[in-house]
Amino acid sequence: MSQNTNNYYLPAPSLWPLIASIALFMMAGGLAMDLNDIASGNYVLIAGTLVFIYLLFGWFKEVITESLSGFYNKQVDTSFRWGMGWFIFSEVMFFAGFFGALFYIRTFALKWISQSTIVWPDFAGTWPTSGPAATQALEAMAPWGLPAYNTLILLISGATLTYAHWGLMKDNRKQTIIGLALTVALGAVFLYLQVHEYAEAAFTMDSGIYGSTFYMLTGFHGLHVTMGTIMLLIILFRVIKGHFSSKDHFGFEAVAWYWHFVDVVWLFLFVFVYWL
Repeated sequence: MSQNTNNYYLPAPSLWPLIASIALFMMAGGLAMDLNDIASGNYVLIAGTLVFIYLLFGWFKEVITESLSGFYNKQVDTSFRWGMGWFIFSEVMFFAGFFGALFYIRTFALKWISQSTIVWPDFAGTWPTSGPAATQALEAMAPWGLPAYNTLILLISGATLTYAHWGLMKDNRKQTIIGLALTVALGAVFLYLQVHEYAEAAFTMDSGIYGSTFYMLTGFHGLHVTMGTIMLLIILFRVIKGHFSSKDHFGFEAVAWYWHFVDVVWLFLFVFVYWL
């Protein structure tokens, strides 16, 4: 693939960011309407999801076409790497805020609430809890069942993705395809087990502080696994079609960075949400 080494490529003005904003607004609005039992909420959410899927196909196709057309040079590649690095850093801060809320509640908030005779006079001060009374104490989600299996699954998926990367660095397309296919399958199994865990859980998001923090942290992580699995599936299709080489594969690397980040976040979740 020939590259323009003299000029920095600037894409033409695009409607995709606007379409993305519309899709996300519809999805968020539809979810909010559905949570408040507004009948049309489901339809708005489904419509927003369809627009979002259309966005993924259209925008990804455009970016892939630009890449295969030789528009990107080393300077553009460097910009992509910095951009992906800052994006992952923003995701680190995103989860850091949620973990900070969890640590604050468990370390400080429970103590001063239990000492107050005004806020919750009969609060037991135990964790996990769903309310002020001792009878409302909850049993925490056991760590050594499905959560442990999911931890093992994500650790293995990190290894299979590294195996695929090694294959790509050797221009061994068969090894890359096998590694990617295994990683996608493991991501799908993880999501299935997480849905099963939610279905079997004895508490919901309405179950006080523990329920809200548990589903906030694990739910957003599940969303990231979903997006990562979709991106890996797209990369798999591209590898099958002959895209990427040992010297030109940042699209693969970017998704691999994201997936390894998701793995690390889950390790923190397993330790601080499930285990401790």
